[in-house]
Amino acid sequence: MDFSMRVHQLPHAIAWKAPPAMVMPAATTLLAWTRLLRAADLASRHCADTLRKLGLPPPEWYDVLLALERGGARRPRDLQAALGLEQYALSRLLDRMVKAGLLERTPCPDDARGHTLKLTIEGLAMRAAMWPVYAEAIEEAFGARVGEEDRAALARLLAPLAEPASA
Repeated sequence: MDFSMRVHQLPHAIAWKAPPAMVMPAATTLLAWTRLLRAADLASRHCADTLRKLGLPPPEWYDVLLALERGGARRPRDLQAALGLEQYALSRLLDRMVKAGLLERTPCPDDARGHTLKLTIEGLAMRAAMWPVYAEAIEEAFGARVGEEDRAALARLLAPLAEPASA
């Protein structure tokens, strides 16, 4: 029995719809996509490994520390928006950073249920200690391997992808 015969035998309560026509990306789109993901993964792993080998926290910690250093005390939801992390991942990350003494939670003056996060002196020192190592890892993973003109072109090409797609 072929598929078309089975569809006609379905009860009338089940309405079958053909899936919408699938749009296939061009071969160059797929090539660029896979290279972009692979390059980002390799560079990210290199930076994380370099920091870990020296006993420093992962790059995500640096991102939080830098955001709080630049923007001052913030609510977790504001950090989430700024960093683009999922709420559950950020919540666990912040818990570990508070436990490590790098951040301090204080009650939010505008919302009794909420809290704000601010850097501690230890958090400021950790961010400062991480940057030279992280900067060198970025240079090794990317800067030293791609020429200046290509870095500028890549930055220009990635600009539209660095913002959320409009719905």
